[in-house]
Amino acid sequence: MVDRPKSPVSGPLHDLDQWEDDLRRRYPEPTANPAKKKEDFRDYRAEARPEVTEFYRLNHRYQTVEFVRAKRAEFLPLNKRKMGLWDGLEFLNTLVDQSDPDTRLAQIEHLLQTAEAIRRDGHPRWFILTGLIHDFGKVLCLFGEPQWAVVGDTFPVGCAYSDKIVFREFLVDNPDSQVSEYQTQSGIYEPGCGLDNVLMSWGHDEYMYQVVKDYLPTEALYMIRYHSFYPGHRDGAYQHLMNAEDRKYFNAVRAFNPYDLYTKSAERPDIEELRPYYEDLWAEFLPPQLAF
Repeated sequence: MVDRPKSPVSGPLHDLDQWEDDLRRRYPEPTANPAKKKEDFRDYRAEARPEVTEFYRLNHRYQTVEFVRAKRAEFLPLNKRKMGLWDGLEFLNTLVDQSDPDTRLAQIEHLLQTAEAIRRDGHPRWFILTGLIHDFGKVLCLFGEPQWAVVGDTFPVGCAYSDKIVFREFLVDNPDSQVSEYQTQSGIYEPGCGLDNVLMSWGHDEYMYQVVKDYLPTEALYMIRYHSFYPGHRDGAYQHLMNAEDRKYFNAVRAFNPYDLYTKSAERPDIEELRPYYEDLWAEFLPPQLAF
């Protein structure tokens, strides 16, 4: 097992919203500055906060093939606890930095804002539910996992690293970078094998996908499983590992991404007013309690 630091929930980021804030800095809304070229948005290192840089240094150092396999063995039996809709949302709320409640939205509010924006645009009910639950996998932090093993841009392990991975230079410290088998273009995989056969860096995306994979449409499962795979769905990396199904359903991931990134606002949702609607929505697709 790879030796790794035991990071508290409070570090290296002050709270998990800082990672999402960093994403919005890297990927501003296209209408925010139409004169700015797309490639200019990738050069953000000078503006990255030290805690975000440290987060990716740890993430890239410790996300190895061995680590990912160990985490899958530890968590994918889904025997940690069972949670329903409001159990899960209230559990996630404890991830908010309580020292600054006036400027940080709770997780429940981010998820409801995402879902409500999808709902306003007239999308199918399964799409709305996906907006509500896409980040439920962050409960990994509350099971003792460090932030760098819960959030962050995801990428395949066991093959050569794409130049599109954020802070690509930190991967030189990853032990897998010294394993020749892992550093060819396809590595331990066959070209065109499909992402379902590829080990992604461990985090909340894969975990939540495994929790709900028997209940939701394929489009929803791709949204949940790959919404943090920015090298793939934003930059077109790793096409050589994808199959026709991946290419088809990545259109759904791209459709979901703006709702995840750009729906945060200071206008707080009325949780009690929305509660009956989302309870019915959950019951339409999911069992009363999910195994985590």
